[in-house]
Amino acid sequence: MREISPLQKERLNYKPKLAGVLANGINSIKLTLGEKTSAQGDVEEIKKLFPAVFNKPIAKFDTTGESLSTEQKNVGVILSGGQAPGGHNVIAGLFDALKDADSNNKLYGFLGGPSGIVEGKYIELTGDIIDKYRNTGGFDIIGSGRTKLETQEQFEKALVVCKNLNIKAIVIIGGDDSNTNACLLAQWMAQNNTGITVIGCPKTIDGDLKNDQIEISFGFDTATKTYAELVGNIQRDANSAKKYWHFIKLMGRSASHVCLEVALQTQPNITLIGEEVEAKKQSLDEIVSYMANIIATRAKLGKNFGIALIPEGLIEFIPEMKVMIASLNDLTAKLENNSEYQNASNEQKYQIITSKLDENSAKLFNSLPSSIKAQLLMDRDPHGNVQVSKIETEKLLIEMIKTKLSKMKEEGKYDGKFSDQAHFFGYEGRCAMPSNFDADYCYSLGYNAFALIQSNLSGYLSSIKNTTKPASQWLAGGVPLTMMMNMERRHGEIKPVIKKALVELDSPVFKELEKNRETWAMNDCYIFPGAIQYFGPSDVCDTTTITLQLEQEKKLLNV
Repeated sequence: MREISPLQKERLNYKPKLAGVLANGINSIKLTLGEKTSAQGDVEEIKKLFPAVFNKPIAKFDTTGESLSTEQKNVGVILSGGQAPGGHNVIAGLFDALKDADSNNKLYGFLGGPSGIVEGKYIELTGDIIDKYRNTGGFDIIGSGRTKLETQEQFEKALVVCKNLNIKAIVIIGGDDSNTNACLLAQWMAQNNTGITVIGCPKTIDGDLKNDQIEISFGFDTATKTYAELVGNIQRDANSAKKYWHFIKLMGRSASHVCLEVALQTQPNITLIGEEVEAKKQSLDEIVSYMANIIATRAKLGKNFGIALIPEGLIEFIPEMKVMIASLNDLTAKLENNSEYQNASNEQKYQIITSKLDENSAKLFNSLPSSIKAQLLMDRDPHGNVQVSKIETEKLLIEMIKTKLSKMKEEGKYDGKFSDQAHFFGYEGRCAMPSNFDADYCYSLGYNAFALIQSNLSGYLSSIKNTTKPASQWLAGGVPLTMMMNMERRHGEIKPVIKKALVELDSPVFKELEKNRETWAMNDCYIFPGAIQYFGPSDVCDTTTITLQLEQEKKLLNV
């Protein structure tokens, strides 16, 4: 028997709020189709690759419009990629919707991620199973995986499995790459007249899967609040002991949204934003000098302590590092089957790599500590990119800052004491119990996904908007996956992918950080958010992220 904590017991009983019209029940929802859509970029190429699902209209659900299908449908669900708080509630919302529509409908969960549908590994998700996972963190109800669905053989095997289970729709819960795969699957299912609908749900704690139709990816709210609690705890400790500089790396491989949101919640002394570093073309040395100068200035004030937030993907935003890493990604792809390279020692690998890099990249590579070189050459992620989460950027910066401060001390520009602590907060936020916002949002995304299925709209992403308002005012609908796509280089090849949303330096979110940065650097303006609250005043437990509030306020002002 599974042991559960008192808090989890209470959370199992929480009743998520449904978005707007969805609260009326699946059989009362009506569909309205809006304007047709294009793509984020490379329009002709995307249209050529996805002819069956391209140029589809925005979908909106309301109390007027076209009635949804009442056909009995079995559905398969897949959890894809890294975990994010709220995944279980997406499945719970999907389950409740399909059972509300027809008690004979069945939901099958494919085990271990996308590979489950290819290998025919699944369980039927019943009410008894679902009820044990409502409002809980993690993806352990069926597990997740990172298998890419992109080949003819995979699609054919998936079709056989679906036919055997009489599955008429597949819901893929994942991030930008997982939903790119959902689009590829939707295209194949449509062009082969299988009658199987494919729907995606927007998941990623990194916050980089968003646009005008997708205001926020699920998990971002919970993860940033979890990290903010941890950062707040460390800030309280730093303010108490007054002897350590804490360098905290936060998850966010390709965008700095997590770091930015946590900074707004906690107000640390230093916050690095990768997109800013790239825009200003800052070198590694310039970043180190910026941080060292703040440390030295605080030391003059008698403050030999502080907090620095560092985005996980920082190293790839530094122009000189980005060029080098892009070359490394291409080189390692080419050397994947080279036995001489694969059997070489680390030092021999460094020599082989250096001989194939251009002069500037080779010089930079050789200037790095051996530990960082080794981390840069580790196995690539499933998309062919360096695994930046395994690069100890925070420790690299610490070592370089020590060297810089030592030189400044010799020049009489620094007379403080520098003691450091390094942290990386990543997995701590991925499986936290979902906040009230994520519990409600995810439940609505899943319920809404079935409304898209009953609308026979394939190749769509479940969309819930107006999310800074109470759930009763949220707007439900769907956005074509092709609308978010462009062509990018992956594994050394140009491929269709959903375009990541990066931090925009002219956004109200970044401007809020920029406005306060100097004040936070020298003064101890620390905020201690505390644990995520589930029970209490609405202005404590039902608030959304600062990021979402600022973004939506700007949109309202522009209306």
